[in-house]
Amino acid sequence: MAVGIVATLKIQADKIEAFETDFKALMAIVAEKEPGNNYYDLHRSRDEAGSYVVMEQYVDQAALDLHGKSDEFKAKSAKLGDYLAGAPTVTILDAV
Repeated sequence: MAVGIVATLKIQADKIEAFETDFKALMAIVAEKEPGNNYYDLHRSRDEAGSYVVMEQYVDQAALDLHGKSDEFKAKSAKLGDYLAGAPTVTILDAV
């Protein structure tokens, strides 16, 4: 069964451009290194500056468990924490 994730991120106003650049690099890493990932996409809010939603889907729980295990992913995702203006909100969902 596919597993989805929706994560809402609040980004510091002066770090938005760098965040988007680095997140796009992270998306490329996921696409290349995680064959069990169906999509890993970033969306910017039209209504709230600095608010982003990450939508992810994995073929199954095992693929989700492997998500982010590469050294490249760990290094890039650790850097993204510097851009946050607060803790992300993460929801994990099961496909129907």
